[in-house]
Amino acid sequence: MMDTEPVALAIFDLDNTLIAGDSDHAWGEYLVEKNIVSADLYKQANDKFLADYQNGCLNIEEYLSFALKPLADNNLEDLNRWRQDFLNTKIKPLILPKALELVEKHKQQGDYLLIITATNRFVTELIANEFGMNDLIATEPEKNASGYTGKVFGTPSFKEGKIIRLNEWLGSNEHSISDAYFYSDSHNDIPLLELVDNPIGVDPDDILRRHCETQKWPI
Repeated sequence: MMDTEPVALAIFDLDNTLIAGDSDHAWGEYLVEKNIVSADLYKQANDKFLADYQNGCLNIEEYLSFALKPLADNNLEDLNRWRQDFLNTKIKPLILPKALELVEKHKQQGDYLLIITATNRFVTELIANEFGMNDLIATEPEKNASGYTGKVFGTPSFKEGKIIRLNEWLGSNEHSISDAYFYSDSHNDIPLLELVDNPIGVDPDDILRRHCETQKWPI
C-alpha cells in the first residue's frame, strides 16, 4: 500500500492580505456608524490603535481592552446580528479576487487552509468561513454563561504570540510546520514568516518589503 503525501499547511494572515483592509478597524467603524459606541471618542481611539499597529508600537493589552469592550457591553443576539450585517456590507466588498484564486489554488493542491490573525475570533470567524478555511487561529475573547467578559482568553495571536498559538494548535492536531506556507502583509508577522519554509510577502508594508528583499522571499 502506498503512503499518502503529507498535507502542507497554507497559513494566511487576514487583514490586508486576504482582504483589502483591516477587519478589526472596520468593525470599529461599523460600530461608530450604527451608533453602537460613542462616535467621536471611539473613532479617535480606533484610528490611533490602527496607526500604532502599522508603526509597530501597538500595546496589544491596551488595544484588546478597548476592542473587546463592545462585546461585553452588548447581548449576544444583537452582536451576532450586527456581525452578519458587517460581513455582508463591509467585508465582502473587501475580499480580493486574487486572494480567492490563491486560496482555491491551495485547496486544489490538497493543502490544509488556516488563517492566523491578531483580530479576535468574534470578528473573524464568519470571514474565515467565507473563504472556506479549514480552521482559524485568532485572539480569543473570554466568554462565560452570560456572554463576553471583555477580557482575553489565552495568548493573543499577535507577533510572537502567533507562534505560541500555532504551536499550541499543532500540539492538538496531526499537522506539521514542515513545508508550510505563510502569507502576510505586515512586519509584525516577521517572527512567523521566519519560522516557515515558504514565507511570502503580500503587498508588504515597507519594513516587510525590505526584509523580503534581504531574505530573497517572494512578494
